[in-house]
Amino acid sequence: MPENKKPKFREEENVVENVELNIWEALIPVFALVGMLAYNVYVFGDDALSGSNQFILLLGGAVAAIVGFFNKVSYKQMLAEVAENVRSTTGALLILLMVGALSGTWLVSGIIPAMIYYGLQILNPTIFLAACVIICAIISIATGSSWTTAATVGIALIGIGEALGISLGMTAGAVLSGAYFGDKLSPLSDTTNLAPAMAGGELFSHIRYMTLTTVPTITVTLLVFIILGFTIETSGVADTDAILANIDAAFNINGWLFIVPLVVIFLIVKKAPPLMALLIGTLLGGVFALFFQPDIVAKIGGGEALDFATGYKGILNAITVDTSIETSDAALNDLFSSGGMAGMLGTIWLIVCAMVFGGIMDGIGALQRITKSLLNLAKTTFGLFASTVGSCLALNVTASDQYLAIVVPGKMFSKAYEERGLAPENLSRTLEDSGTVTSVLVPWNTCGAYHSGVLGVGVGEYFLYAIFNWLSPFMTLLFAAFKIKIKQLALPNNA
Repeated sequence: MPENKKPKFREEENVVENVELNIWEALIPVFALVGMLAYNVYVFGDDALSGSNQFILLLGGAVAAIVGFFNKVSYKQMLAEVAENVRSTTGALLILLMVGALSGTWLVSGIIPAMIYYGLQILNPTIFLAACVIICAIISIATGSSWTTAATVGIALIGIGEALGISLGMTAGAVLSGAYFGDKLSPLSDTTNLAPAMAGGELFSHIRYMTLTTVPTITVTLLVFIILGFTIETSGVADTDAILANIDAAFNINGWLFIVPLVVIFLIVKKAPPLMALLIGTLLGGVFALFFQPDIVAKIGGGEALDFATGYKGILNAITVDTSIETSDAALNDLFSSGGMAGMLGTIWLIVCAMVFGGIMDGIGALQRITKSLLNLAKTTFGLFASTVGSCLALNVTASDQYLAIVVPGKMFSKAYEERGLAPENLSRTLEDSGTVTSVLVPWNTCGAYHSGVLGVGVGEYFLYAIFNWLSPFMTLLFAAFKIKIKQLALPNNA
């Protein structure tokens, strides 16, 4: 694509070409990175995201730098590309911080607990499996975390399903289908923020574009579980009275709380700037917390009763640092906690380190070389999408981490999509459709190991019933094959 025809978000990006670098040299850092990450996850397990994976990304960048030095690329050029890469993620990093702030005020205001409270009341034995999908989807959208959803309400639903005589694999599959649907579409989700950051897109545009494949997939999933609900035999009733009572005792639950998410949804539909929508949602959440949950705000602020000082401190603590609401149910205590802005620093750290690796790879001309080779192999748009899906699946199996299944292909394929004139939403959607949701289907992946351990159900038992998770990559390939809603790059006004 000619330089003057680049879209605005790519106008200042310099695509480095190094004629002295061959494809095998360009792939050395990629192979080294995947190998180091696979071993690192094997050693650290779930703790790999605490920092060791981030450092491995820097080591991958060091390997790329060594390749660059052997191919006469200066340190100054590599550092300049790193700086450009990090600069390009400024908006995404600010959005991540604001997402953390919003999750904090939505917790202390009772918005998230209200979603859970009303969601649990739709249980019925005949539609239990479909209800599991809906409940977990609601909670995951509200919290932005499939892990938290599975570890709290998911465990409760597994117990209820067992009491009803429903297969544990079926219940777990329904829980995970709903949890990952919500995780994909929630602006509070780190993977939902990470995918457009890697692809060079924008958060809410990414979410809107992702609904095109996600809604049909969850619709098919729900239909299957509804049919299963009418064909299996159940016994007993779904008892959620204890959970509902604990939520009701801890929070002032009422329908007025839904005004805040409705306002944010309205702003998103009206295409308001993401930071503005999230800031308004955060501030409204704080105001509603003062009105509806004064005792909780005062306690978080370190006081007995609500006054200006405790109110100010309580809301600021909810926005910025770890916050938790104690109930008499240990599982709910895990659910009713938020990391605030501080809780997003791990993801921000991961993005910055990924940008260092990607920047050096760009600086030495490796990304440009890999992109050319990919375009030669993927002669069609479908081929490019299929290559992306295959790379995400391969990294989920080898590197055993969903974040890396987004980061590495995201940086590797972003220029290939641009060269084909495809908007970044195509890449970010494909990364989520194939990287985020399939991680739970791999037993040794951090997600697969976590969810099978938390729910007490093996991956092999729930694999078939995690319909949303394995159907998503097929859906994105179906859209690509028939060229359904494949968004093209928007050209500048003066193009």
